[in-house]
Amino acid sequence: MRYSALTILLSACTVFAGVRVGDLTNYPNSTPVTLTGYGLIVGLAGTGDGSKSTFTPQTFASMLKQFGIEVAPGDLKLKNVAAVMVSCEMPAGARRGSRIDALVSSLGDATSLQGGTLLRTVLNDPWNNPIAEVQGPISIGGFNFETGGSRVSRNHSVAGRIPGGTVLFEDGPELPAPADSFMLVLEQPDLRMAVNVTKAINALYVGSARTEDPSSVIVSVPAMFESQSDRLEFQSIIEDVEVEPAGTDKIVINERTGTIVVGTAVSLLPTAIAHGNLTVEITERPVISQPNAFGQGQTIVEKQSTITVENAGEGLKEVAGAASAGDVARMLNSLGVTPRDMIAIFQGLKAAGALRAELVII
Repeated sequence: MRYSALTILLSACTVFAGVRVGDLTNYPNSTPVTLTGYGLIVGLAGTGDGSKSTFTPQTFASMLKQFGIEVAPGDLKLKNVAAVMVSCEMPAGARRGSRIDALVSSLGDATSLQGGTLLRTVLNDPWNNPIAEVQGPISIGGFNFETGGSRVSRNHSVAGRIPGGTVLFEDGPELPAPADSFMLVLEQPDLRMAVNVTKAINALYVGSARTEDPSSVIVSVPAMFESQSDRLEFQSIIEDVEVEPAGTDKIVINERTGTIVVGTAVSLLPTAIAHGNLTVEITERPVISQPNAFGQGQTIVEKQSTITVENAGEGLKEVAGAASAGDVARMLNSLGVTPRDMIAIFQGLKAAGALRAELVII
């Protein structure tokens, strides 16, 4: 795989913008319910399930039977149909008639879901109770075209979304009634962020919040908020409180897309790096050995191999210490390496003790 350029993203700038508490935490004392279902997508342009996906003809034949049409599954040659799993998360407090986005993923050997439409599919909760139904056109955000032996694709074409395609016909789990105190659960546990959330709330209502652990903050409702509606208003006020984000000391590498995300707290100690491109080229040419005229021998064709090794590099390169994510980004770009080489460099820097960060490869 070749990359035209190395993409390096900084997770935050030097000047931090405030982040809402509601964007960092889940709604007090509530968890969403996952809904799943099995369905069929129709209208594909010959990119549906092939003969290896035997369950697709069986499902399609069962669906036709509901419309009074009986056909043997073995007689069906479906190229425009694909079997999929459908899932979504129903938030607590959702009411009947609410619409939710649905995620659709191929089950068989379909090559693309582009242009397909999901037929009515019933979604069940973890206790196998029917809760919602979903249908509609698929949005995959990519493409996959094959002609003969050529193929052109972008992104992942066998999974997509149906925006607002899920309709609830049952109410979601009830939200807990406002109490004297409630818990804010951080979506990504981080002790520094939990402390920052506590400080931001206490700056508005002194002594109302305390840090329980890296993933939760306990908030006590002030006495001035007595009624249920007042306590709901207090929770909405807390959600709008802005928090200074905590800098991260992680480097996240996605080798498939060539993206590197550098946290704001990443730093480098002074070090030296030798990076070179090693190219090994092996060529073969035929060598023909032929007997003399009127001889009894046979013509023999042998192959002679030539190996050429080229190592292009700049030698040992000194790298000054980097105190910020911006300095790290400039240092990485100055090396002019690909993401695959960058992984090895990061691992070497980590082993040498020069990289002050946690490596996360996805």
